[in-house]
Amino acid sequence: MAELNRKLAEEKGDAVALSDEFSTRTYAEVNERVNRLIHAVRDAGLRVGDVAGILTGNRNEFFEITNALTHTGVTFVPINWHFTPEEVAYILDDSGATALFADHEFGDLAAASTDRVPAVKTKVVFGGPGPDGFADYEELIASGSPEEPPDQSAGFVMFYTSGTTGHPKGVKSSMVEIGGPLGAIEFALEAFAGLLQMPRDGVALVNSPVYHAGPYLLSAVPSAIGNRLVIRRKFDPAETLRLIDEEQVSIVYAVPTQFVRLLRLPEDVKRSFDGSSLKYVFHTAAPCPPDVKRQMIDWWGPVIYEYYGASEGAGSGTGITSEEWLERPGSVGKALPTCEVLILDEQGNRLGPNEVGQIYFKSLMGTDFEYHNAPDKTAESHLEPGVYTYGDVGYLDDEGYLYLSDRKIDMIISGGVNIYPAEIEAVLLNHPKVRDVAVFGIPNEEFGEEVKAVIQPMEGVEPSEELEQELMAYCREHLAGYKRPRSIDFTDDFPRTETGKLQKRLLRDPYWEGQERTI
Repeated sequence: MAELNRKLAEEKGDAVALSDEFSTRTYAEVNERVNRLIHAVRDAGLRVGDVAGILTGNRNEFFEITNALTHTGVTFVPINWHFTPEEVAYILDDSGATALFADHEFGDLAAASTDRVPAVKTKVVFGGPGPDGFADYEELIASGSPEEPPDQSAGFVMFYTSGTTGHPKGVKSSMVEIGGPLGAIEFALEAFAGLLQMPRDGVALVNSPVYHAGPYLLSAVPSAIGNRLVIRRKFDPAETLRLIDEEQVSIVYAVPTQFVRLLRLPEDVKRSFDGSSLKYVFHTAAPCPPDVKRQMIDWWGPVIYEYYGASEGAGSGTGITSEEWLERPGSVGKALPTCEVLILDEQGNRLGPNEVGQIYFKSLMGTDFEYHNAPDKTAESHLEPGVYTYGDVGYLDDEGYLYLSDRKIDMIISGGVNIYPAEIEAVLLNHPKVRDVAVFGIPNEEFGEEVKAVIQPMEGVEPSEELEQELMAYCREHLAGYKRPRSIDFTDDFPRTETGKLQKRLLRDPYWEGQERTI
């Protein structure tokens, strides 16, 4: 057996482990398919230290592939299927990927991306017919031996997170040594389960995209500790309620935008929801408006748990229960036992309770991270080894509860997704009619924030609706849909300091007048 699957396969063999819209897998079936896949990918040439991209919607195959690569010393990179071929190709190239596993739904995107990256030699498609040059996943699995693979070693995930400048960067954690013993993986999974107070032997609903760290964490960890996964390709609020009751779901991951959509359902739909199976509703990714969170707790009960952290942290973060939050609305909780929260001023001096400064985390586990191929970016985020920031500003109260005040970096969080203006600005600055551009977030009732671009046209170019549409079309060619500006305003000049630095806040603040929050 694949070592990390052994216990569950022996205990729960014929019980269902995974189910999506297309198929169902028992624990015994998952174990055999993972064994076969380990043998097959080795036969295809993947070795310890190699990198493989995974381009897929939420499907059973994602969990089989990540399970197999976790046992083969391969780093796997979940890729956002909203990306353009240019963006996917960048990640494949930057990560050093030599393999790509792709959902047939995104076959054209996979083919267009790998055409730009000749180093990707192993190309596999699942779920249906794929492009020329892609091997069939089921045939690949059938070619592998069902016997227990020898020399199993640890592989791990590398998420790509957008940066304040340039392209996204891969986050490499020191928590797991690639090619090292699998015990490190087992320890990490058990540690996360314990830190986040996660229930066992229940049912977890997975309907947020697993190419993001939060949904991945809230599927991989529950699965590893014996929870059955009910997997859906997209979030639908009415279906979510139905699945919770029909499947007796005990664990759910959500972002605030999903809470808003659930609360907007018709009253009769909400009244028909039982929800008594719920034990743990985990939310993260974006600030949740207090009235929205309070309504969800009133409706679903004190089962909502909030986590504040990032892909970089690997367990360095804060958490807060419903009961704690009701006593301290707006807090994101206390530091987990894995870390210490530091609030520092601009000179790096530690601040006292209720003093606002930059938030740093100090790992107490000896773990750290680096940005792949980006030593300067790694250095910028660190005060010293093991002490790092996610770029937010806030304060600790007298009891050690953390409150977020603002983001020091220019990140936009829309629907729980991180969007970095620098990437969008770089695209728009390449347009011949754009002299300068500023991108930032403005309020959106459903998504929290939406992307706004303010543009200074080139001399002789007049602002117009036609110019706006031309720039929108240009963004469609070069940016994933969720990154594109929802609206564009024009200006004759940008506010700058005497040294020429753009004062983006002076542009941004008028859009937030009258709002209860600034992030």
